[in-house]
Amino acid sequence: MAIKITGTGSYIPSSIEKNENFNKHHFLDTDGSELKHPNAVIIEKFKAITGIDERRYAFDHLTSSDLAFFAAEKAIANANINPEELDYIIMAHNFGDVKHNTIQSDVLPCLASRVKHSLRIKNPKCVAYDILFGCPGWIEGVIQANAFIKAGIAKKCLVIGSETLSRVVDKHDRDSMIYSDGAGAAVIEATADEGGILAHETGSYTYDEAYYLFFGNSNNKDLCPDTRYIKMDGRKIYEFALNNVPLAMKSCLDKSGADIKDLKKIFIHQANEKMDEAILKRFYKLYNTEIPEGIMPMTIHELGNSSVATIPTLFDLVRNNQLKNQTLTKGDIIMFASVGGGMHVNAIVYQY
Repeated sequence: MAIKITGTGSYIPSSIEKNENFNKHHFLDTDGSELKHPNAVIIEKFKAITGIDERRYAFDHLTSSDLAFFAAEKAIANANINPEELDYIIMAHNFGDVKHNTIQSDVLPCLASRVKHSLRIKNPKCVAYDILFGCPGWIEGVIQANAFIKAGIAKKCLVIGSETLSRVVDKHDRDSMIYSDGAGAAVIEATADEGGILAHETGSYTYDEAYYLFFGNSNNKDLCPDTRYIKMDGRKIYEFALNNVPLAMKSCLDKSGADIKDLKKIFIHQANEKMDEAILKRFYKLYNTEIPEGIMPMTIHELGNSSVATIPTLFDLVRNNQLKNQTLTKGDIIMFASVGGGMHVNAIVYQY
């Protein structure tokens, strides 16, 4: 028996927010002071570091659970299953449903229940729940689905990652340019095929690292102090990722029994192009091996960082031959890896 991804789907909003659209933003430093450089210079430096040219924002009338539903429908159709057969719907997000121009998160009922309702699933034994695990949430959901199936308490699971980060950003913070909206989903099930999930690794670092990502006040001190936005200590996150993600990836690969030279693709969380490149470099250095050409597909240039949605969206695009010069062949050994708020790190080695 192999536990495999038998269907995928994604929803990429069609509303494009280009870098140039931030030229009129009033960016401020964390202490509320004016920045030394004009916006054009700030945006140019931002692009050089992150690689982001543009990002996608959800239409005003849609929420995160709506995007999740769209992606879920596609994944179920792609897997060619009856949704009533699903044993679990695991929904990874971080901020719930935040309606446009509001400041309140809505998580009652949980987003997974909302998706199940939208799918019109009647089966009460289809258990729907949310997971809050930072950007690695979708991978952790897949790991949980794998555990349920291995334990014999599930046969088919739907794992979704969805976020509308554009609704929780501080427009006076340069970091607001990083974030975007989107959703990705996958059906996980036991099959008679070979391969599937070969190994996984997860770590939670909370001793000094818990608040590297947090909810905080606007850089504009004149705004309501009770309104909070997503904030991060970028330098600490960068250093943390470089120190911990390659080690988690190595541990996972070693447990899988696969050789570093067997890896065909690495689907890594799309947070920062330079950081992802540095993680990859350190990972391959652990094996004293050169990085193969084209092993790390990237969507961050056009889609930005949509948190839990980045990896399932990226995988869906490559799986369906929608990303230039990126393809998968049956039997390929691939890896999923992520890092994010918590701070959490995880990885999966998978045979396609």
